[in-house]
Amino acid sequence: MVHYLYYLNKLNQEVMKTMKMNIVSLFWIIGLFCISLNGSSQDQKLSRQEKKEVRKALLQENFNILDSLLNVKSFVLEADFLVDKYGYRVPVLSDVNFVKVNESKGVLQTGSGTRMGYNGVGGVTTEGNVGGWKVYKDLKHLSYSVQFNLITNLGIYDIAMSVNSENNATATITGLGPGKLSWEGHLKTPGNSRVFKGLDTY
Repeated sequence: MVHYLYYLNKLNQEVMKTMKMNIVSLFWIIGLFCISLNGSSQDQKLSRQEKKEVRKALLQENFNILDSLLNVKSFVLEADFLVDKYGYRVPVLSDVNFVKVNESKGVLQTGSGTRMGYNGVGGVTTEGNVGGWKVYKDLKHLSYSVQFNLITNLGIYDIAMSVNSENNATATITGLGPGKLSWEGHLKTPGNSRVFKGLDTY
């Protein structure tokens, strides 16, 4: 698949409930915090320290949500950019350029939105089994590193992914050859993602 890519210019209900509860709780906390500030003065603004504390709380909450997504292996990395081994960065359509993991299955896809190409959306699509799943937490920087492989009809691909609490994510894919390709974008739950999967490339 690296050869091809080189030439291309149900999330688990329990987790969803947890996410919704966490987000609602966070909005309540922030809402109450803002109300308490506005109660003393309508013109009062958040101090630098208060803004810092609110941001810290948001990042920590995002970190916890990402932990849930990665541990149940259910997410979609929608790419805003594709980056080749030389660092050449190309903006792409996120609905047809993605890395999707759903428990034991995974999909890698590139596309341009046209009806051409191997997969019918101007790129390459390959699907297979996920293996070798490893997640590493960086508590200091509130980020995660994930390593896994995808066994497909086109070959076996190693995937190294990083994602931080601001939800900036990168997945770099390598295969048997010397090439590599990176998807840069953001993680979404399968229920919130609107990606379109093309035809599998064989």
